[in-house]
Amino acid sequence: MTKPAVCAEYRNYIRKKWLALLALAVFLLVSCVLSACAGSSGLSPREILLALFGLGGDTSRTIVWNVRIPRIATGAAVGAALALAGCVMQNVLRNPLASASTLGVSQGASFGAAVAIVYLGGGVSLAGSSAGSITVTNPYLVTLCAFLGGIATTAIILLLSRMAGASPSTLILAGVAISSLFTGATTLIQYFCDDVTVSTIVYWTFGSLGRTNGREIALIALLCAAAFLYFFANRWNYNALEGGASTATSLGVSVPVLVLVSLSVCALIASVSVAFVGCINFIGLLAPHIARRAVGSDHRFLLPAAPLVGACLMLWADMVSRTIAAPTVLPIGALTSFLGAPLFLYLIVKRRAAP
Repeated sequence: MTKPAVCAEYRNYIRKKWLALLALAVFLLVSCVLSACAGSSGLSPREILLALFGLGGDTSRTIVWNVRIPRIATGAAVGAALALAGCVMQNVLRNPLASASTLGVSQGASFGAAVAIVYLGGGVSLAGSSAGSITVTNPYLVTLCAFLGGIATTAIILLLSRMAGASPSTLILAGVAISSLFTGATTLIQYFCDDVTVSTIVYWTFGSLGRTNGREIALIALLCAAAFLYFFANRWNYNALEGGASTATSLGVSVPVLVLVSLSVCALIASVSVAFVGCINFIGLLAPHIARRAVGSDHRFLLPAAPLVGACLMLWADMVSRTIAAPTVLPIGALTSFLGAPLFLYLIVKRRAAP
């Protein structure tokens, strides 16, 4: 093949990847619009459009700007963060089943948050008689403890991989064991708590996009953006790591440092997300696989694609949770697990069936 032909083929390859990213971005925009229209309030698309521009009735403006827009922003930010963490974890651990939930990072963060709520002054307050009005009085302390819990889990995983020479499959099994350990510890904490505190922890662990404020949304988004910049700056290192640790080392990549820092950043964004919205499983596991089908394994395109897919998955799961049993809002964490498990099994079957 001549050099001009090779160049033309490469340009065509790049063009297809950019078109796929553009399609994902457009689909995310459409998902945001549909999410703004979904709900039990009965607002028409025209009323929602007027409310977005500050027009229409007070009720429609309140619903759109105080309820739906924050919910959409939370869903997009958390979905992007979990998907980004899962994408990088799968690369540095060389395991397609790696994610914050399968490695126990989310469960460790949940344990840390429960400790903060019960013992360290995170506390709870009652604004009314319903469970939905129970709020955490010091969310940033909860966030810090959730991060420490996620980091502790990450440290255990790294220790196993370094000292015991654990294989990628063994690390996933270790993650399952660590998840059970932290889940049991969280259950013991709940056993000795009063009813209000138990209700707070249980309601929090269900997963909800409707209890964040503007500062919390901004914090999740900023941390996710900073993590993305770090990951994207190392995109060529992740591509080298696709060929194995020895190949990456021969190309000048400091693999131990890359793995350590990458997993720490993944633990940070996953733990902060869990601290504010609760446990939401399968988004970080599923989104990178869907993104790979759209743009391939080149991290120049996979790193932007995975957050876009994660945000879309989160928004659609939230739309289903708000509409399938309206006016009741189902726990989004339970819904993502229920819908994500069979879809992930389907991806595994398709992967094995591929020639």
